[in-house]
Amino acid sequence: MDPLIYLFYGLPTLLILGWFIYRRRRLERQGVEAAHEARAAGLHEPPSLHPVIDPARCIGCGSCVKACPEEPEHHVLGIVGGRAHLVSPADCIGHGACRAACPTEAISLVFGTERRGVDIPMLTPRFESSVPGIFVAGELGGMGLIRNALEQGRQAMEAIHAGRPRDGQRLDVVIVGAGPAGFAASLTALARHMRCVTLEQDSLGGCVYQYPRGKLVMTAPVNVPLLGKVNLRQTSKEALLQFWEEAERKTGVKINYRERVEQVVRDGNGFIVKTSRAEYRTHSVLLAIGRRGTPRKLGVPGEDLPKVVYRLIEPEQYSGQHVVVVGGGDSALEAAASVAEAGSASVVLSYRGAAFDRAKPRNRERVSALAGVGQLRVLLSSNLKQIADGAVAIEQTGGRLIKVRNDAVIVNAGGVLPTEFLRTMGISVETKYGTA
Repeated sequence: MDPLIYLFYGLPTLLILGWFIYRRRRLERQGVEAAHEARAAGLHEPPSLHPVIDPARCIGCGSCVKACPEEPEHHVLGIVGGRAHLVSPADCIGHGACRAACPTEAISLVFGTERRGVDIPMLTPRFESSVPGIFVAGELGGMGLIRNALEQGRQAMEAIHAGRPRDGQRLDVVIVGAGPAGFAASLTALARHMRCVTLEQDSLGGCVYQYPRGKLVMTAPVNVPLLGKVNLRQTSKEALLQFWEEAERKTGVKINYRERVEQVVRDGNGFIVKTSRAEYRTHSVLLAIGRRGTPRKLGVPGEDLPKVVYRLIEPEQYSGQHVVVVGGGDSALEAAASVAEAGSASVVLSYRGAAFDRAKPRNRERVSALAGVGQLRVLLSSNLKQIADGAVAIEQTGGRLIKVRNDAVIVNAGGVLPTEFLRTMGISVETKYGTA
C-alpha cells in the first residue's frame, strides 16, 4: 500500500490521539492539584447536597467536570486515577448538572458524609414540615441553588394559598427570611392578594448578600410571580442584588427589615410569631431562613457598640480606619485582606487557633503576603476580650493582654445553625450521613 495513504489516514488519527492524551493528563493534573489543596486546607467535607461517584460505573469521560457550573472558578470535580472524583468538596453547592451529564448514571446526589451528618427538616412534597402549618423552602431544606430556592418559595406559597382559611381573623402567612425563597414567596403572596408579613433580620438577598464582593452567582431562567421570566445565568452578586432591589421597588412588596424572629408558638389552629419588635397571629408560617443561622457573637463587653458588625459589605468604608477582624475562616481572611487593600490605617486579624487550617490556600497566601509588607497584622492563638470606643483588648498566649487602637470590629465567627430553633417548634429533623 502506498505510504502516502498511511500518512493521509494515520496522521489525523495520531493528532486526535495526542490531543486526547494531552487533555486527559491536563484533567488529571488539575484534579490532583485541587484535591491536594482541599486536603491541605482541611476542606474535605461538602457543606450540603453533593455528588457521589460509583467507580464501577464511571468511565472517566470527564463529562461531569465540564458540566459543573462552578468551572473554571472552582475545580469541584476532577479526574484522578482515570475516574471522576469530588476533588474540592467544600466548593460544591449541589447544582446537580454533573449527574445529568453523566452518560453511565454513575453519579448520585446525597446529603452529608459517613463522618459528617447534615440536619435536614423532614418535609412533604408541598414543603410542609412535620408541624402542620409550618412550611420550609430554600437552603434550610437542603437545596441551596438560587433557581431552586426561587421555585420552592413560589410552590410553598401556592400550597399555603390553596389551604388557607378565609376567616380574616389572622394573617394568612408570616414569611421568615428575604433570601431567594422568601422573596419569591413574598411576591407570590402579593400576587395572590394574601394577608402576609415578611420578616428579615438582616437585608434583602439572604445568603446571597453574604457572598464576597464580586462573587459570581450561578443561576438559571426561572419564572417569578409579578416579574415573569428571570434569565440571569451568570451574574455578579452586586448585579443580582440590584435586580432584586429594583423588583422590590417596582412591585411594592413590603419587607420588615432588622426584625428578628425569636419564637414561634402554637395558638389554636394557627401560630403566634414573636419578634424583636412585635407579635403576629397567623394561620401559617414559611421558614426561608437558610442554613447560616444567626451570626455567632463573642459575648464580650462592648460588643453592642455600633462599630461592631458581623459581615463585610464594602471594604472602602473602612478606608483610613483602624480595624480588627475576628475569625479564622475564609470570610474572615477575605474581609481582613479586602479592608487592608482598600487603604485602612491598620488591620489586625485575630484568631483563637494556632493556624488558619479552615481557610483556602489562596486566602492564606493573600493574608500572608499583606502581613509580609506590613499592611496587615496577624494575631494567632488570641481572643478579643473587650471592646471600647477607641480601642480593643486582645488576650494572647499566656494570658498577656494587649491594647489595640480601633475604630471598627468585624466579627466573622460563623453562625448559630437553626436546628435547635426548628426543634423548639416541634419540627422533626433528620440527620443524613451520605444519603439522598
